[in-house]
Amino acid sequence: MILLQPVYSIYEWYISRHLDKDKIPKHVAIIMDGNRRFSKMQGNVSAIEGHKRGVDTLENVLEWCIDLGINIVTVYAFSTENFKRSEEEVNDLMQLFVDSFLSISTNKKIHKNEVQLKAVGKLDLFPQDVRDAIKDAEKSTENYDKRLINIAMGYDGRVEIVDAFKKIAKKVQDGELNPEDIDEEMINDNLYTAGLADPNLVIRTSGEERLSGFLLWQSSYSELYFTDSLWPELRKVDFLRAIRSYTQRQRRFGK
Repeated sequence: MILLQPVYSIYEWYISRHLDKDKIPKHVAIIMDGNRRFSKMQGNVSAIEGHKRGVDTLENVLEWCIDLGINIVTVYAFSTENFKRSEEEVNDLMQLFVDSFLSISTNKKIHKNEVQLKAVGKLDLFPQDVRDAIKDAEKSTENYDKRLINIAMGYDGRVEIVDAFKKIAKKVQDGELNPEDIDEEMINDNLYTAGLADPNLVIRTSGEERLSGFLLWQSSYSELYFTDSLWPELRKVDFLRAIRSYTQRQRRFGK
């Protein structure tokens, strides 16, 4: 791998140089898959080690996005199904969330690049210390408007759509809204991601080729890209390939 590094560096430079800057996606969504498989490949280590390595990868990806002019990133960090994992892994993840969100307030790169952070999903499912850490991170970045990272936690796309319809149904029940007035814009405004532009590109790592409930409504016209690289092992060249693939596609939106 060390011998190949110069080759990858040249390839990274080549791809970056030949990207069509006018077609770079503005919003990239990522399913960060493969942390546990990475841990298993390392031998006798706990699953949390893969998740910790995944946090480092996310920091790298944010830097790459900033360099490319990608201003909105949404990542799938924890689904509602993930609560069914072993008690040890879930507890370790909760502590990792606390540590990671609390570190945002003192992260020089986040503040230097004026990145606003938001968590989206059913946050009430998480322990109080996790919710407090999220509030701390959101508060410390709330005045930034140049770039945005959304962390999807306690998230399930179907539940999100159901919750949106429940909000709308309540307005109909209370006489505030006529059923005939319900349209796509109204549904968008009641999603967890209300006010956010839909992702142009959805990337999934680890070789799996499905959305697993991620941004089901929002990704209806998104381009999809799947890579075999496990999330903790994702290289810049892997990410650039995804962006290049997007810039080379003809987006017709059904026309």
